[in-house]
Amino acid sequence: MRRICLTLPTNRPCPTTIAAIGAEAGHAVRHFGVEVHLLILDSCDAATYAEHAEAVRALPADRRIVVHHLDEARQRDFLRRVVDGAGSPKPELLLELMLPAGLSYGACTNRAFLIAAALGCESVHRRDSDSRYQSVGSEPVFPVHHELLSLGRRAADAASGVTATDLAAEHLDKRVAMVGGSFVGELSVDIGGIAALDPDVYHDMVGLWAPSDWSAEQKRELVEESFRGAGTEPFVRDHSLLTLVDPMRVDMCNIAFHGVHERVPLPPATDTIGSDYFLIHLVHDAALPGVLHNRHIENFYTGERRTDPGFVAYQTRFVKFLLSMLYFHHIYDRMARAGAGLLDEHGQVRAAAVAGLARESTRLDRAENVERLRVLDVSYRRLGGRYTEFAGFLAARRERFLDEARRDIEDFALLTEAWEPLVDAARNTPVRLPSGQPG
Repeated sequence: MRRICLTLPTNRPCPTTIAAIGAEAGHAVRHFGVEVHLLILDSCDAATYAEHAEAVRALPADRRIVVHHLDEARQRDFLRRVVDGAGSPKPELLLELMLPAGLSYGACTNRAFLIAAALGCESVHRRDSDSRYQSVGSEPVFPVHHELLSLGRRAADAASGVTATDLAAEHLDKRVAMVGGSFVGELSVDIGGIAALDPDVYHDMVGLWAPSDWSAEQKRELVEESFRGAGTEPFVRDHSLLTLVDPMRVDMCNIAFHGVHERVPLPPATDTIGSDYFLIHLVHDAALPGVLHNRHIENFYTGERRTDPGFVAYQTRFVKFLLSMLYFHHIYDRMARAGAGLLDEHGQVRAAAVAGLARESTRLDRAENVERLRVLDVSYRRLGGRYTEFAGFLAARRERFLDEARRDIEDFALLTEAWEPLVDAARNTPVRLPSGQPG
């Protein structure tokens, strides 16, 4: 029986989301005859973990659905055994990159990738705790439906299960490596308040996402479509496209991977939005087939983002994202040039090629990031209020942020070089030790 991993990383209370993703698992087993390993990676405090455990116990029992609810102590125990089993030369650093003290969107998903390998799952399907499913009438619209129709199949065979295809004939013998949709609702990045205060400042700040050599018109177009997902129009009927998926059209709250996630990890940068989007770009640039569907997930903001500490934390993640783009634009550009050269003779991504490009990018002059921070300082001060206060916070950490942006890419290169041995070790590592064994 085909075995898949449906995963929900969370660091916030989300019992309603657990119930909803349990229903999505039920849809998968009823309609596709798969075995679903529902993996909840829980980084919450003890009281919230207990609340989540109660939500897990309330899920309908089904022998084809196996739930794994792991707190960080259990995750760390598993990772320690994987790192030791891989014989990695820098075990403590790798363990820190897999489970850092700070928030890391990439690291939490990397843990899901390794645990999925340990569970014998052929694909990983990720959702987020600050999103929910759309409905038609009273029926939820589950993305897993499109994911299981196509993921891992030869593109030529998957073509019969989609609405349309624009995939060139040269790609039809390749396996579908990714299936994804986007989101509707609020912006994926909590910067709508900036646009409301000053649209010009918003343009200046979001435009820093673009490569420095882009024209003003290209930057304007990027700003207009950034962080908006699929807009606000609700789901009406299915549409899916077999294609080389544009990275701007999918979101990590609504994604599934086959194969590629076992070759290359996600960047483990801490406190950096967008650090988990790398594989979306890699699938596209390596010309691996994907399916883009319209079962978009609804994005919403949690109350924590509206608090003063939440505001500072989120603006920090936004700034670090902008600084990371100096390096990622270089990597994406080189990956696009390499194209099929990123693949080996079996059509699998060559991790060494990706790691090499990451290391190459760390030699870039950081003057572009110095300029980004200058523009950000001016922009935040122009907005006034707590944005001006954040400008002071940012100025005091200027050198640290510049250094971290480069070091994050060095860490990504290191993890990429170690990734395949880690995946191999995970396949031979039980997620939990039998009762009574030391762990």
